Amino acid sequence: MSTLETTRAELGLVVLYLNKAEARDKICRAIQYGSKFLSDGQPGTAQNVDKSTSLARKVFRLFKFVNDLHGLISPVPKGTPLPLVLLGKSKNALLSTFLFLDQIVWLGRTGIYKDKERAELLGRISLFCWMGSSVCTSLVEIGELGRLSASIKKLEKEIGNKDKHHNEQYCAKLQKSNERSLALIKAGMDVVVAFGLLQLAPKKVTPRVTGAFGFASSLISCYQLLPSHPKSKTA
Repeated sequence: MSTLETTRAELGLVVLYLNKAEARDKICRAIQYGSKFLSDGQPGTAQNVDKSTSLARKVFRLFKFVNDLHGLISPVPKGTPLPLVLLGKSKNALLSTFLFLDQIVWLGRTGIYKDKERAELLGRISLFCWMGSSVCTSLVEIGELGRLSASIKKLEKEIGNKDKHHNEQYCAKLQKSNERSLALIKAGMDVVVAFGLLQLAPKKVTPRVTGAFGFASSLISCYQLLPSHPKSKTA
């Protein structure tokens, strides 16, 4: 490929990435928690950016609760153990509730919903739901990683002395394992962020700690949403 064609292809990937509402939301999330880290809860420009970005992100999430509501009623893959099914459905239910209540919080902060005390209470309940969904996600990923590990070991025995890295099935399972490991790390970070936002341990999980974990979690989310890179043509 020529330099111009390569540049066009790279820009096409950037456009494709930025056209995703989810990607823009995660970029804003990185800005939000990066600002929280810088402000450390103190008044100033960084805290203003944190608050304004947090409010702007709620617009991206309008009616997003439908996604997890759909996941809640959708069938699960055959062979999935019952505990993982229940944890997965619990995650969907909790995340859907969080996103639904978050819309009421947005209405309260914009002045459309007048009962500020109730809006704040619902906001706190929504954060508990998000924390619960992150815990469920962590447990699901641990369970799935265990299943993948057993499957990979079984496949290694079948492959024997052959080069396993040339086996498509082995490589696919290994990639899936890496993806789930990253998702587990992100979910664990989100639990810490929820603790910080709820101020359950204010002396240990300070606004700066919350911001650091939230920023790192956001970068992982941005990475997970990257489009697959097109393979270059060979002569």
